[in-house]
Amino acid sequence: MFPAAFDYIPARSTDEALSVLAQYGGDARVLAGGQSLIPAMRFRLAKPAVLVDINRIAELATIGEHNGELRLGAGARDQGLELSGQILSGRYPLLADVCAVVADPVVRQMGTVVGSLCHNDPAGDWPVAALAGNASIVVRGKGGERVVPIDEFIVDSYTTAVGDGEMAIEVRFPTPDARTAGAYFKIERKVGDFATAAAAARVTLAQDGTVAKAAIALGAAGPCGFRVAEAERALVGAKPSAAAIAAAADAARKAADPVSDTRGTVAYKKEMAGVLVERALRKAFARLGVEDIR
Repeated sequence: MFPAAFDYIPARSTDEALSVLAQYGGDARVLAGGQSLIPAMRFRLAKPAVLVDINRIAELATIGEHNGELRLGAGARDQGLELSGQILSGRYPLLADVCAVVADPVVRQMGTVVGSLCHNDPAGDWPVAALAGNASIVVRGKGGERVVPIDEFIVDSYTTAVGDGEMAIEVRFPTPDARTAGAYFKIERKVGDFATAAAAARVTLAQDGTVAKAAIALGAAGPCGFRVAEAERALVGAKPSAAAIAAAADAARKAADPVSDTRGTVAYKKEMAGVLVERALRKAFARLGVEDIR
């Protein structure tokens, strides 16, 4: 199929893009990577009257650290982050895990992190990582700019806190300190497929070796990615142990609310949610030098 008719506007600046969005409101869509939007338009699941292309806006393609955060502009590609070298692998291993498994190399050349967050597919990788990574998203519109915590940004399936006439211009991940680490795992039918099940974990150890903070998030386990509060509570205050990890994994199984489809049954996906939480926690602890967990 071919997309429905639309007007195409290649914006030369963020202000120009926002001006067009303010003019057309809900009838306009932003084109960055287009890896989800264009297929949706082809099948007429999305029928914007105006497509605002932001690929020529250099200020939105930035990847860098500032004020204790990794900041990725709305035009920053998955591949650009993947190839950012020591910035990623040295200080943001959770994000490096995601970069290695997002879609496939061809899609990663064009796909953007902010675009994935805005698309908010229930089985997408970046929403899960952003939840575990305590990310925030900068949203700008005619009313000004606001910084939205990821827990408030994700609203429902394919729905975020970005309103008509607004644009998400940046995602920010806090830089982990030396006592914080995370990991991401997913199961997929084949390379490039959406997740059958996915989990991200991030932990911070106190000076006494107990877990001071924990963040556990699931994907493909409900209408959108979400954090599992019970799993986090099972870890905080505990020493890294097989029992604590098992309790967190069991909480994840109970919280998972997937649907049966061609990727797997409900029972299988719930079990895999627990398995992946356990794997992510063990890898996160190992990155902190805690490997002999019993």
